[in-house]
Amino acid sequence: MDTDPQLEILSERTPKPVRKRGWFARFFNFCVLLIFLAVVGWTGWVYHGITTTAQIDNAQTADAIAVFGAAEYAGRPSPVLHARLDKAVALYNRGIAPVIITLGGGGDKDSGNSEGAVGRDYLLAQGVPYDHIVAETTSIDTEQQVDRLAEIARRDHLQHIVVVSDGTHLFRIALLCRRAGLDIYTSPRAPLGHIDELDSAERMTHEILSYTSLRLNLHISWLHRWLEGK
Repeated sequence: MDTDPQLEILSERTPKPVRKRGWFARFFNFCVLLIFLAVVGWTGWVYHGITTTAQIDNAQTADAIAVFGAAEYAGRPSPVLHARLDKAVALYNRGIAPVIITLGGGGDKDSGNSEGAVGRDYLLAQGVPYDHIVAETTSIDTEQQVDRLAEIARRDHLQHIVVVSDGTHLFRIALLCRRAGLDIYTSPRAPLGHIDELDSAERMTHEILSYTSLRLNLHISWLHRWLEGK
């Protein structure tokens, strides 16, 4: 049976499948899978660390109690800062430490108020003596609060510090404190009412991203500000 010459010419010109492209596609898919598994594994590990730290109160006898700052409203502590300060007062009254350090500065919108100063005033109202309070009023984020805390610890020869903050915040604080050479015990504040699932997921996502950024040493200013909510 005769074949069409034109079909034979077209058949010869038709490129054969390139095996190299198939190998590259499989390799690329394998790399994507590995990255996906690594991200999932890392996220699970960080999530476990955050939740475990949040559920354990390690407070014990120390040289000072440090309260990490949170929002203040016109010179009054926000509910979150209020809860952190109440936890510090409870620890102080138990004799855990003789000094309370309040951390946190203020911004242009705070009318001269700072988280550290508001915390100090609240502690005074709760009966804590003035000379048992150290107010740090210049830091603007968690990393700076740890840096200022390290400076205070060196200046006042504080060897062991109980740090008080939100439970989900403490895992990241613990890493920062270790890097700063601080020996700390984490102590989460009491929960505030009911937190819906969306808010809880947002807080957890924020902490996972912030911790990951910290471990990767990403100090990109816009990313840092976004993660800290500034």
